[in-house]
Amino acid sequence: MHAGNPISPEEFLAIMAAVAIAGTVASVATRAGVTLPVVVLELLAGIVLGPHVLGLQVTSTVLFFKDLGLGLLFFFAGYELDVRRIAGRPLRLGLLGWGMSLVLAYTAVGLLHWAGIAVSILYAGSAIATTAIGTLIPVLSDTGDLATPFGTYLLAAGAVGEFGPILLLTIVLSTQGSIHNALILLAFVTVAVVVGILTVKARRPTLRWFERTLEASSQLAVRWMLVLLFGLALLAYRLGLDLLLGGFAAGLIARELLRGREISGVDSKLSAIAFGLFVPFFFTVSGMTLDITAFASPGGLLRTLLFCALMLLVRGTPALTLYRRQLDRRSRQALALLSSTQLPLVLAITALATAAGRMSPSIAADLVGAALLSTLIFPLLGLRMRRQQPSHDAATAGVSAGILSLSTDTANG
Repeated sequence: MHAGNPISPEEFLAIMAAVAIAGTVASVATRAGVTLPVVVLELLAGIVLGPHVLGLQVTSTVLFFKDLGLGLLFFFAGYELDVRRIAGRPLRLGLLGWGMSLVLAYTAVGLLHWAGIAVSILYAGSAIATTAIGTLIPVLSDTGDLATPFGTYLLAAGAVGEFGPILLLTIVLSTQGSIHNALILLAFVTVAVVVGILTVKARRPTLRWFERTLEASSQLAVRWMLVLLFGLALLAYRLGLDLLLGGFAAGLIARELLRGREISGVDSKLSAIAFGLFVPFFFTVSGMTLDITAFASPGGLLRTLLFCALMLLVRGTPALTLYRRQLDRRSRQALALLSSTQLPLVLAITALATAAGRMSPSIAADLVGAALLSTLIFPLLGLRMRRQQPSHDAATAGVSAGILSLSTDTANG
């Protein structure tokens, strides 16, 4: 399926046209009051373009663009993460919740394996225990939920649900031994910390240069942040780690560099590059490589629905049980639904598993289909619950109490 010849202009145009159409449909749906995640439409567009429908083949150049998009996606996952904001109880609950999710996921997938469904407990269980907070941040920012205590708890749960699986991919889901991978990871973290310290120490002259060239053709802020991203991603790749780790670390360093002196326009320029070209390439090409023949059988469809239900069970249960003192019942239900939204890491883990021969293409397609459903359905239901909160006075009182509690927890944590 993966041809070695370079991309043709026609193929590039077809992919970019599909990306533009997907974005247009998502924008029109949003204006009509329907929250339709653009990543879902991009994945569906890729399925239509791919070998199983229109017959467009995936070349090595297209796969390279896909990898760049994945790196940029997790750059923004790290860039949007304010560690100081989620420190304290939100982070502790996020870690505890993800640990609970791992136990539930491995148990459920183990039962499926015992029942005769040929799934890898390690890979499938890890995929089901993820969260796609990066795809939800733009929507939550638009609705105003990101600036609330609810948004802080969701950010913490989502950050652990993304970064935890990345570490799991790095240390456990590899052909090398766990001790070897842990040492390699330690070396990478050491280099990343040194780079981060040097970057922050040079922040004053660096930010001055960034501000001076923000509207100039040199665009130093954009160029050097991309160098940081691709440099750490390449380092992670050369060390045998996953490039997701490099992208995430680069995002964290970039956020620390800009902390306390936000430069107007940098975010929009980085977003234009990432979400205007590379990230849509990742989702669209993932759709092109998806084996949709698995959905043709009743068994495949049933497995997809079962995996989707397990995603809600595995990631939703901690939200419903651990946050009783922090959030009311409806907010916990919304948190459960939004925390169960998955797609990017499911795509990454299933691709790794199939490449290693540890997962069949049909099971991978079932998991991706389930993640697709979760991204299409769960945010709609979760955001609807957030809009159906009690009266304004009660909601305001709850928010104020939550902010006070959160501030106390953070200070004590």
